[in-house]
This record gives sequence, structure tokens and C-alpha cells, in this order.
Amino acid sequence: MKRIKSVGIIGAGTMGSALAQKFAQEGFPVTIMDREDRFLQKGLSNIQSTLNEGVERRIFTPEKVEAILGRITLTTTMSDLSTCGLIIEAVFEDLAVKQDLFARLSESVPVDTIIATNTSSFSVTELSSFVSHPERFLGLHFFYHAAKNRLVEIVKGEKTNDEAFEQCMWFMQQCGKDPIVCEDANGFVVNRFFVPWLNEAVRIFEEGIAQSGDIDLIACKTFGCGMGPFALMNATGVPIAYHAQKTLQHAFGDFYKPADALKAQTDLNLQWEIPETTDLDSKIAETISERLASVVLFVCGQILDEKICTAGDISRGAGVGLQWRKTPIDLFFKYGESRVKSLTEKLSHNWKMPVPLSITQGEWIPDFVSSEIKGDVGRIIINRPEGLNAMNPLVVSQLAVAFDQLDADPDITTIILTGRGKAFVAGADIKFFIDHIKNQTIPEIVKFTTEGQALFQRIDVSTKKIVAVVNGLALGGGLELALTADVIVALNNAVFAFPETGIGIYPGLGGTQRTIDRVGTGLTKFMIYTGQMLNAKTATEIGLIDGIVTWNEIQSLPEHASKLSRKNPILSDYWQEISNYFNSKTVYNLLDNHYEIPTGMEKMISRIRTKAPIALQLSERLINDHKGPESELMYISDLFRTQDALAGLQNVGKKPPTYRGI
Repeated sequence: MKRIKSVGIIGAGTMGSALAQKFAQEGFPVTIMDREDRFLQKGLSNIQSTLNEGVERRIFTPEKVEAILGRITLTTTMSDLSTCGLIIEAVFEDLAVKQDLFARLSESVPVDTIIATNTSSFSVTELSSFVSHPERFLGLHFFYHAAKNRLVEIVKGEKTNDEAFEQCMWFMQQCGKDPIVCEDANGFVVNRFFVPWLNEAVRIFEEGIAQSGDIDLIACKTFGCGMGPFALMNATGVPIAYHAQKTLQHAFGDFYKPADALKAQTDLNLQWEIPETTDLDSKIAETISERLASVVLFVCGQILDEKICTAGDISRGAGVGLQWRKTPIDLFFKYGESRVKSLTEKLSHNWKMPVPLSITQGEWIPDFVSSEIKGDVGRIIINRPEGLNAMNPLVVSQLAVAFDQLDADPDITTIILTGRGKAFVAGADIKFFIDHIKNQTIPEIVKFTTEGQALFQRIDVSTKKIVAVVNGLALGGGLELALTADVIVALNNAVFAFPETGIGIYPGLGGTQRTIDRVGTGLTKFMIYTGQMLNAKTATEIGLIDGIVTWNEIQSLPEHASKLSRKNPILSDYWQEISNYFNSKTVYNLLDNHYEIPTGMEKMISRIRTKAPIALQLSERLINDHKGPESELMYISDLFRTQDALAGLQNVGKKPPTYRGI
């Protein structure tokens, strides 16, 4: 298969136009094909409207919009798609229409063109029978709004070859999508549990248990979502929910039968009325929450039984695609195995279905870290995009297993560390810290940090060549992980920072030590004291990383990893001045309001004075002593017992608190 350098979209409707916009935004030429020019013009109008909204919100400039639109070509002629590396079918769900379309498309494009369907109803394997050379055919199921929603389900048919699959995996990531991989089954992953969630909400409503507004409110609290099921159906179309549920019923039986009220609302072509919420009785609220949760947990148990995907893919699907802060995996561990079994057994009895065998704790542990081997190169991927790949004990333990296995393999010479999604690793899981501070279980934080330190040390001293490929945010612990590598390269959009002192703590996984080896003491203090975000270009200038790479270079990296080397740039006068300044000043100097601030340093010093003083002072001590990463463990227990630490951690993403130094 050839590399994907341009995309064809068949169908200029809501999905097709959104996909065209997304790929054009990412810099790729896009050709949209539809039957009539009026459909194409309507699709283009939708794209222009969405982009203009982006200009109003200052996401795009008018010049950027003009460039995006300039990459889009409209056509009614199928042969105009022949130059595209990937063609995605996004027409309405009619099997006869798709059959005819794929037959004609097969005659119009080269055999090495990848062809994909965005179907949510039909079997990818069945559709592939209408395509010549079905090995180049697969499913790419996107979610509304496809230009904004990062999730894509990649579905291999029985004949899909690995090359077509791999090309699409890389291309989707290059375009800012977070892919999950699933087997070819009705509903794939997300719709399989999401659509029954909508349907159960309607059942609760038609049984007179609560009004739609109350059900939406409880749903939002239970799953941590911004819109409840009734509001979502109004936004995306009530008939879409009905027809999706009908499709699932046809495949899986009466449990999936659409609620009568959902059918009636579809027949009337009306949106739901959503009255203001009431003062709902707590027992009714619990009933609503448990019924919605039990349906989702039951269906996810079926998904795991059928091995459609992994528990991690369920988490990624819900967290990224649906924006649920509390994914089905989170709910399972919140309720516990015993309670989940009780809930699903009740549902099983009511619908006369077997309880999924996978309702056991071991089956629900998400795979947040994976590894693969290509020749003598091993690659470790941190894949928790719904949490920006933030590290918690599970992530660290899985990372340790993956690294230790590759490190022990005598045939592997190089290990690549990278992430998937918007982040390489966006630091440690803040909720983990907050929970243990509130529960007065600080030793768990110490244990987590100690285990992380031990793993990072093993990576640091490995005889293998370690290459960190930073694909996005590398904050706090993420930057500390990258610093264990022999060579660090990054995409142009990568961002590096130590934000810890701004949230009441200090870098505890080697940041105060390994950074010195990279950029020297002065710039280490600058980075940790200010918490300033550095882009990839700046990080290269100061020697924090060794170079900037493209997606194509990342894809072929296993073939060239042995040639990568550490760079030692000569600092510019600007950065040398900053390094010298921080080398010559103490934290006491920097925090003293009477201290004269040199011209050009005002913003930096002002930023430092918003940080937690205890964290700054301990950072200074650790940097000056430079006794190695393990020295950071000395103050962890006391630091996390300070009021500043709790205040800072609870205000991440909000206005910084006023630190009191206690």
C-alpha cells in the first residue's frame, strides 16, 4: 500500500463534510464526491459555517480558513478519486447503495488504494465482498462531530491485510485522531453500549419513574458527562437513536428492542421535551443511576466476552468519544465486582439472558501500556488518551512490565518510548494524589513515587539504546520519563514543562536531577521555578531534546533508530543570560519583593512569585545538592502533608491559589 498523502470522501452529508474538513485542517488534499452538485455545495457550506465559528472563537484565522478550503475539491465524477491514497465511504446506510458504490469504485481506483467504510450498521466483512482486492478494505467509524471528536474505531474485516490496517492507524494518529481497534461486530464498541444507555433512559421515562430532565441530571452525575441521554438525542437526532437500536435488536435480541416511547417519538419526528429538574427523591435517583449503569456494565461484559476489544478500548471509547469522565471501567471498580454482579444478575433475570462471564475484576483491568517488536527494535506505547496518558500506579506497573520484558530480550538493541493521543505523558494522575492526601494515606504516594523512581532508574541505566519519541504534552512526570532516554526527539507540536511548583509540589521522578545533565543547573532552575511551557523548537535550542521529527519519520523510525544521537547545542546569548541569572540567584532573592528585577526578567520573576514557596525551596535544595534522583524521595512525605500541596493540586486547571507556605 502507498503512503496516504490525500483523501477521498464519498458523501457530502454531515459526516462526510466533517471528515473532509478534518483532513484538510491537517494539511491533506481532500476530494469530496457526491451524486449531485447541490449536495456538494451544501456540504461545503457546512464546512464553511463550522470554520467561521472557529474564527469567531479564535481557533482559526481567516487566512487559515482560506488555506483549509483551498485543499478541498468537489466532484461528481468517481474517477477523480483515483489519485487518493485513502477513500472513505460516508453515504447513508443502505446495503444496495453501498454494494453498487463499492463495485463502481473498485473499477475506478488503483488496487493499492485503501478503501474504508464509515458504516455503523453493516458488517465490514460483508461489505468487503463488494470490493475488488478486499484486503485493502476496512472500517473507519467516526463520531459526531468528526472534525472535533478525536475517536475513531478501526475495524478489520476478515480479509483486511496488516499493511492497510497499519497505514490507517498511523494516518489517523497523524490527523489527531485517537484510534481504538475492534472486531467486526454490530455496534462495534461505543454504539454497542451507548445506544442501549439512551434506550434505557427512555424506558425509565416511559415507566413514569422520573421526568426526562431528572434522568439527564442523574446520568450526567453517574457518568460525568456534559449532556444527558435526552439532550444528546435532541442534538444528534431522535430517529438516529431509534434506528441504531433497531439494528442492535436485529443482531442481539429483545434486550436491545427500542423502547415504545422512542419509536413513538421517532414516528412523530419530535424532539424530547426536557423540563427543569425537580427535587428528586434520593431512592429514585439511585434507581435511575443503577439502571443506567447496569445496562452499560452488562453490555460491556458482553463485549469483553465476545472479545470485540479490550477493557482499555472501552475506557478510551467512552472517555474520548463520549467525553464520559467516569467510564464503564471506572464504574466497575467504583462499584466493585460483587455489586456489579448483583446489578447485572438482576438485569439478566428480567431479560432472561446469561450474565456475562467477564464480570470479574481481572477482565476489566484496562491495557494502558502496550509493546511491539519490529526487528531489533522494541516500541512501548502509553495509551490512555482519555486521561492524557497521566501516570498512576496501574500505568507505572504496566510500563514496568513492558520495559522489563523488552530490556531482557537479547535480540533487541533499541527501545522506543512514546504515547498515543494529545500527550506523551501529561504528568502524574492528580486525582490519585488528592485522594490519598484527603484519606491521609500519604505512604501510598511515597510508594508510588518510589516505584516510579526505581523503574526510571532501570530505564536510565539500561544497556539498550532508549529513544523517547514525544508526540505531544510532556509535562512533569512525562518530561521526567523522557529524560531517562539516551535520545529525545519530538513532533513539532510537542510541549515540555515542569508545572509542579505551581501546584504545590516539586518534580519527584528525577526532574531536579536528570535535567541538570541535559541543560545545566541554571536552566534546570529556570524550568522548575517558572514552570514555563517550552515548544519543541525552544527545547531543541537549549538541548532539552535532540531534534524535531515528522510523522513519516516516526513511522519509519525503527529502521533508523540506531543512527539517532544526543545533541549538545551551544546556547544563544539569550539562553546563556537566563542560565547565568538563575545560577547566581537564590529562591530567597527571587521571592523578595524588594529585590531589583533586571530588565527582561519581569514576567519570569512575577510567575515565580505565584508558586508554592516550600516547593521552590525544596527544589532549590535538591538541585544544588545534585545527589541523584533518589534524593527527591527525602521530602515527598512531608511535602504532600502541606496545605499548599492540597490547595495546589485541587486547583489544577483553575486560578492558582494564594500559597501560604504551610
